Amino acid sequence: MVPLIVVLILLAKDNALIYAAGVLFLLASFTDFLDGYLARKNNWITNFGKFMDPLADKLLICSILICLIARGTVPAWAVIVIVAREFAISGFRLVAVEKGVVIAAGNLGKRKTNLQTLWVAFLLFPFEWKYWQLTADILMWAALILTIWSFADYVAKNPTVLEE
Repeated sequence: MVPLIVVLILLAKDNALIYAAGVLFLLASFTDFLDGYLARKNNWITNFGKFMDPLADKLLICSILICLIARGTVPAWAVIVIVAREFAISGFRLVAVEKGVVIAAGNLGKRKTNLQTLWVAFLLFPFEWKYWQLTADILMWAALILTIWSFADYVAKNPTVLEE
């Protein structure tokens, strides 16, 4: 759904296409949640899933945030922090795999994704509300803090990955 969401955001002249992108984003987020829930419930957890699920989450969130920069909805520097963290964690996971270690998403990483998802969903439904911008700013700062914190947590919990 990522390409369709991206096209809708980039083509949007008014809020109608943004709302459509928001609905697709919520649908993609729900199917991601359902996939994870069913995998845990039925013990269908695989190394492939541990690697690809977070990658799919990153693609969905980062693609939309980059498109929202073009619309002037989010500051570029905030998106750069998020994208840089995602690249760094992906590289960290690749180094870990080379050492025979698979790093699944941790609790902070999952919370970070949930908060980023809430922020993006909020941005894709720009209702006329006097506290909209304040709420968006609070969600952005909370997402950024958790983004940095979860990065530090991954590195701190897996120090052997960085050893030569």
